[in-house]
Amino acid sequence: MNEIIKTENLRRTFQVGSEEVHALRGIWFAISRGEFVSIMGTSGSGKSTLLNILGCLDRPTAGEYYIDGISVSKRSKDELSEIRNRKIGFVFQSYNLLARTSALENVELPLLYNSSVSAKERRERAVRALEQVGLADRMQHFPNQLSGGQQQRVAIARALVNDPVILLADEATGNLDTRTSYEIMSLFQDLNEAGKTIAFVTHEQDIAAFTTRSILLRDGQITKDTCLKPQSAKVALEALTN
Repeated sequence: MNEIIKTENLRRTFQVGSEEVHALRGIWFAISRGEFVSIMGTSGSGKSTLLNILGCLDRPTAGEYYIDGISVSKRSKDELSEIRNRKIGFVFQSYNLLARTSALENVELPLLYNSSVSAKERRERAVRALEQVGLADRMQHFPNQLSGGQQQRVAIARALVNDPVILLADEATGNLDTRTSYEIMSLFQDLNEAGKTIAFVTHEQDIAAFTTRSILLRDGQITKDTCLKPQSAKVALEALTN
């Protein structure tokens, strides 16, 4: 199975007061294993559509949605919850770290829902994930002892710890300055080069330029789907210094 995400005529409608909101209007697309895709939109459409398609894993109003070959349309709430935990690693704009919990303990959290992982293995996997994002010397620090970029690295480690089939990043550089944003994008590029599939929602063109493919959404529909020759985030970071 090469397609990690696949949608077929996906539609989703919300009722907001007396108004019917069409968040998705017949979306057809796929994200293949190993891709690094940016999803962009106008007036928040990119964010809402990404969370509907990839994040919430809620049932669509119509159409089909698959993750790693599994259709989510007829799954129970418990089954959907397990799919979210095992298949997707989430990275949020606001980090969503527990304030009174160390970096190491924050990264361990997704594994608490996996009964097949022992406490010893849980700790070992969390340590490896933090080492992978360059925070071997910050494991016992609390979020308020970390910079914004370091907090986002903890969030990325937490997303990686279950070895998901795809990383879902929702405006993951939105709270960061340019230099730190490029550092984070450099990390995402390293993860992608190591084989991790990534879907990254952003409204910033310079951030999308670091990905290998860009999907543009407008009014619940895909208006453009373009393969990119990605810029190097490391080179862009060096240019800021020079």
